Amino acid sequence: MARRYDSNPFDEEEDVNPFSNSASVPPALNSRLTPLSPEPADFYNDRGLGATIDIPMDTTKDLKKRERELQELKRREDAAARAGITIEEKNWPPFFPIIHHDIANEIPIHLHRLQYFAFASLLGLTACLFWNIVAVTAAWIKGEGATIWFLAIIYFISGVPGAYVLWYRPLYRAMRYHPLTDLLLK
Repeated sequence: MARRYDSNPFDEEEDVNPFSNSASVPPALNSRLTPLSPEPADFYNDRGLGATIDIPMDTTKDLKKRERELQELKRREDAAARAGITIEEKNWPPFFPIIHHDIANEIPIHLHRLQYFAFASLLGLTACLFWNIVAVTAAWIKGEGATIWFLAIIYFISGVPGAYVLWYRPLYRAMRYHPLTDLLLK
């Protein structure tokens, strides 16, 4: 049994570096392995020796074509910006953006309260129609007919997007763009 302060049993007498190419390391004479023949450093030798793969590089013709396409796209974007067309980035709801909604930055300050009230009304309508589905589902479980449940689903599926498209989005856009909003609300 080795003691704590014994010398290392794996220590060699000589310091031999196995990675050096010096002649001080004798070749293994008693090895049963035969040396390997040199092979090409190709990972897949099934293509044959000396086979090359042509990878097409972008030619100047392709680069010029892409440059023309980018210039055309830039020209169209500039024309759209001059015409007053803006592309709205979808940012609401944060977990799955489906609409553009930014009251704080796009609606004039004196109309914030009215727009927030309209948005709260839209969210309230959504909550009420969802609660209708929950209540009707409970009534259906108690023994009422399935017809009321299907009607609640139809009201929710058509009511929420319908309210957004038919009154909330036009109101939001009117508050954002229309120059007469100050006169209409006084």
